[in-house]
Amino acid sequence: MSVFDYCRRPTVTAKVGHVSIGGMYPVRLQSMTSTSTMDTEASVAQCMSIADAGADIVRLTAQGVREAQNMGVIRGELRRRGYDIPLVADIHFNPRAAFAAAAEVEKVRINPGNFVDPGRVFKHLEYTDGEYAAELQRIREAFVPFLELCRSHGTAIRIGVNHGSLSDRIMSRYGDTPAGMVKSAMEYLRVCVSEGFMDVVISIKASNTVVMVETVRRLVKAMDAEGMAFPLHLGVTEAGDGEDGRVKSAVGIGALLSEGIGDTIRVSLSEDPACEVPVAKAIVDHVNYRADAPSVKGDEAPGYCHEAPARRHSVAVGDIGGGNVPVAVGVDLSVEEATRLRSVDASAVPEGISQAEPLVLYSSHRNAPAEILAALHSMIARGIEAPVIVRLGYEGTTFEEVAIAAAVDFGRILMAGMHDGIWIDAPALSADELSRLSLGILQAARCRTSKTEYIACPGCGRTLFDLRSTLRDVKAATSHLKGLKIGVMGCIVNGPGEMADADFGYVGASAGHISLYRGKECIEKNIPQQEAIGRLVELIRDSGQWVDPE
Repeated sequence: MSVFDYCRRPTVTAKVGHVSIGGMYPVRLQSMTSTSTMDTEASVAQCMSIADAGADIVRLTAQGVREAQNMGVIRGELRRRGYDIPLVADIHFNPRAAFAAAAEVEKVRINPGNFVDPGRVFKHLEYTDGEYAAELQRIREAFVPFLELCRSHGTAIRIGVNHGSLSDRIMSRYGDTPAGMVKSAMEYLRVCVSEGFMDVVISIKASNTVVMVETVRRLVKAMDAEGMAFPLHLGVTEAGDGEDGRVKSAVGIGALLSEGIGDTIRVSLSEDPACEVPVAKAIVDHVNYRADAPSVKGDEAPGYCHEAPARRHSVAVGDIGGGNVPVAVGVDLSVEEATRLRSVDASAVPEGISQAEPLVLYSSHRNAPAEILAALHSMIARGIEAPVIVRLGYEGTTFEEVAIAAAVDFGRILMAGMHDGIWIDAPALSADELSRLSLGILQAARCRTSKTEYIACPGCGRTLFDLRSTLRDVKAATSHLKGLKIGVMGCIVNGPGEMADADFGYVGASAGHISLYRGKECIEKNIPQQEAIGRLVELIRDSGQWVDPE
């Protein structure tokens, strides 16, 4: 085995009802209901729809004790109708709801950012080492009884860290960073290990794919250093909807799965929850296709940082390479122009390559992205700094089929710091589709911005407005503003934090009312929803970032 081969990371197995996660079990697929958990019939119907779509596990929000208890009613009704899909209670801010849910469902998700720590208000806090140790003891005292209750009921837990809901305590000491997210998870995992509680799954998510991938890699390294092997739940939060949501999810999740990291996944789309499952399955199937490929020879280049790789250094040849944004064949240069460049087989990169010529690197290996990465690492080690356009071919017959496969493959390459250019070769797609997909992948990987980016949650029982129609209307008003990031969030639980990466935010404040944000700052509170999009446009205009549509 080489570092580039596909090989699942070995983990312990967590039991979630009759479903096992980790170990040598298949990557499990999940989704989450968008109904009110107090609406038993609607929640049962949506759970059945998600199960029928092929999900192994379904999650529901539990804001309080009554929602947690009603999940037992939902579970019982599902069993009566012949559905034994395990249920997960999603808990924020309310440990009492977590305790109640442990007796009702197969798994409880808690958020270290607000299980014991109060909800963040972005306030800087100062702690001595002794005071910080006392905070950790407080966490232990609150968490251990929960673990014991879960143990007595055979209930698994998910320790779910979100970039947008780190506690002020963590952010004050470690920053709003991948390192801070890892620290937040490890504090709770150490308690689990000390108590011998192993039915644990971890998620550590962000809406920024680069942050998400780096953080998961750092978490794996931190766990390895302490002899932990818990299974991982992967997801890109607030991925949005449609084409953009699918590509963004496949870039982030696919990059990690291709490295063997990940045991269960959820694709978060602002659509009907059942729509998430076929996308998740397509991502997993594409990665699994590479599982028994021949070994790829090669070693990582000296000094390469796998967790947070720097961009490969290349010389600029015209607009390709160097400090230029990555090019896309079909957008920045035509297929005919790209065909005239020197093509190099990744299985045998020759000596004597001129630094003054762009290369097109291709592979016919079954695990083509891995062989291309091995070749690029070899070039780095040999001091070859010619810019490289990576060419990958796809035989899919539909846009979505090609989009998911290409996003997974190029996600792995781009997330490794190889950024000079991409060439998607897919005969079934039109020139316009190929251009759109290429730019979409580059934007999802945070390599190049060419359009408005929407950070939009998938919706759940906490959502305070019709998320799908609202996202559609926000897009209609703002999609011409290329280069802006706009958050559309159903509630304030993760909203202000998860969209902190956004320039502007539209967040559910209460029933029928919206709050508007510029970055992390709330500018207008509790606006009637019918006025909110117009006020959002005015906020963008007042900030000097509005342009009229052409």
